[in-house]
Amino acid sequence: MNNSISKAWPAPAKLNLFLHINGRRADGYHELQTLFQFIDYGDQLDFAINETGELTLHSTMSNVVANSDNLILRAAKLLQQQTGTQLGAEIWLDKILPMGGGIGGGSSDAATTLVALNQLWATGLSQQQLADIGLQLGADVPVFINGLAAFAEGVGEKLLSVELDEPWYLVITPDVHVSTGEVFQHPQLPRNTPKLKLADLMHNKWHNDCEQLVSELHPQVAKALAWLIEYAPSRMTGTGACVFGTFDSRQQAETAFAQLPASMSGFIAKGTNKSPLMLRLAQC
Repeated sequence: MNNSISKAWPAPAKLNLFLHINGRRADGYHELQTLFQFIDYGDQLDFAINETGELTLHSTMSNVVANSDNLILRAAKLLQQQTGTQLGAEIWLDKILPMGGGIGGGSSDAATTLVALNQLWATGLSQQQLADIGLQLGADVPVFINGLAAFAEGVGEKLLSVELDEPWYLVITPDVHVSTGEVFQHPQLPRNTPKLKLADLMHNKWHNDCEQLVSELHPQVAKALAWLIEYAPSRMTGTGACVFGTFDSRQQAETAFAQLPASMSGFIAKGTNKSPLMLRLAQC
């Protein structure tokens, strides 16, 4: 067994370019229409395979490791159970994406764990089989396993790959953790946006049905949006808290970023239709 460390597996962030809530299902989940695009910014994971079957996680963020319900460990355990492999792994997480930010940090970490360990353990599952496992961990996980910008419907599991412009984004990360569950259970959440065909959606003005509610619940989000919209078309991603502005060039994004108030933090990233995870997998 080669115990060398397989390094630099990216867990990129995603942005919801729009998010429409079409209704609530009998099982409590919501019918959605949303458009996902990746950005070239995210967490990073390293893996060392072992023959003991043990799974251990190291991270600079102690609260990530202390949580035995962590998505990374749950993903690895599910892959062990589904494939019957006797192998284990030591995993290192370099966490830079905010938690509860609406940019898919935890879901992306789980997806990267499944994709990387499927390769490193040689368990041989197809992308669809990995996506099915991922869906047990969260509705966004299959998007990251699929690895392509996508239009999603249903609860987010029906994916159609799309080719989008790849602009530059300035993403502001308000210092607030937004609970997705609380947003979707909130009585004031709009749940009646009509379903539209993708061709119509691509030509309509994009919006996020969660944005107004989250802005009211979390003034930091409203403040970030109010500042950013002065510089570029801006929206919230997912259920928040992160908001993003769209720019034609890196220079334009950097010019706005230079004006960012000291009370706010954020980063610049490039939109990408192919996930950095797919590019890393291709190197194996």
